[in-house]
Amino acid sequence: MNKKIFGKKLSRGRPAREALFASLIRAFVLNGKIETSKAKAKAIQSDLEKIITLAKKGTLSGRRQILANLDNAKDAVEAIFVKVGRSFDKRSSGFTRIVNTPPRKGDNSPMVRIEWTENENVSTKTKGS
Repeated sequence: MNKKIFGKKLSRGRPAREALFASLIRAFVLNGKIETSKAKAKAIQSDLEKIITLAKKGTLSGRRQILANLDNAKDAVEAIFVKVGRSFDKRSSGFTRIVNTPPRKGDNSPMVRIEWTENENVSTKTKGS
């Protein structure tokens, strides 16, 4: 019987799926781009759009909602509000892009790179790191 679960389950229970999405989003925000499977990238893309929209508003309730979605990852939330939110002031949507890459060797799974659409220095890493 179809229970109409929203989104992709990715062969995981709800807590494991939420933890996976939080860790993927945190890695993406801190690094500026990540390479992952196509299904995972498409699953987190809508969450990223919602997070950036909340960050652009700059409210305290928005910050708390983002903290709740990212399992209290304060470093990622600071990066979202300080660097990412400011770089997308003129854009209302379409903050990320998915670029196809060659399939994974082990199981031939379709792989993609998800990255910011603006090429500004959004990542928090420095050249020396």
